[in-house]
Amino acid sequence: MDQSDKPENNLPTEQADSGQLLKLALELGPLIVFFFANARGQAIADWLGIGLEPIFLATAAFMVATILSLVVSRLKFGKLPVMPMVSGVVVFVFGGLTLYLHDDTFIKMKPTIVNTLFGTVLLVGLLFGKSLLGYVFDSVFQLNAEGWRILTRRWGVFFFFLAIVNEVVWRNFSTDMWINFKVFGVMPITMIFGAFQMPLLTRYAPDESKSS
Repeated sequence: MDQSDKPENNLPTEQADSGQLLKLALELGPLIVFFFANARGQAIADWLGIGLEPIFLATAAFMVATILSLVVSRLKFGKLPVMPMVSGVVVFVFGGLTLYLHDDTFIKMKPTIVNTLFGTVLLVGLLFGKSLLGYVFDSVFQLNAEGWRILTRRWGVFFFFLAIVNEVVWRNFSTDMWINFKVFGVMPITMIFGAFQMPLLTRYAPDESKSS
């Protein structure tokens, strides 16, 4: 029997796939909790006997779910990814302000702050000759220096695009519409944008990768 036919040879790939699925679930989990807590917020508040509007109940649930997501990520992978960690800190700060001041403006501005921060860090890094995206995803993608510069610039601009769109949506539409967009709009847009970057990964692969 050929060694390549042995089932155990597939274990590393299967483990990697399951790891990626878990990371996706940990990233989407708090958003889904946020959506359902807002959708059923009035019923939950009535059941608990508290006079709390759905958006504030959803914000509290979002904060708890974010904490649990970060804890599971730390226990499972041994470290906290930079972007979810930064996003989590902003969730705690702006979610806390939302609950303390009873003003949902703060939680609605959270995506704007996070995306503006990411976009600024990436583009300012390029001004100093640093393709910071490469430090985060170097173990996932193999690109030469020019490829990392282009990818970093594209994602930097895209983060600013997400920040602008978030501002437009929350300032001009209802809270429910904003939450629907946050949960069901941002992720598909991001995935489509990421898919359009795939040709770049091939075009700017290191020379040794192209020859192999």
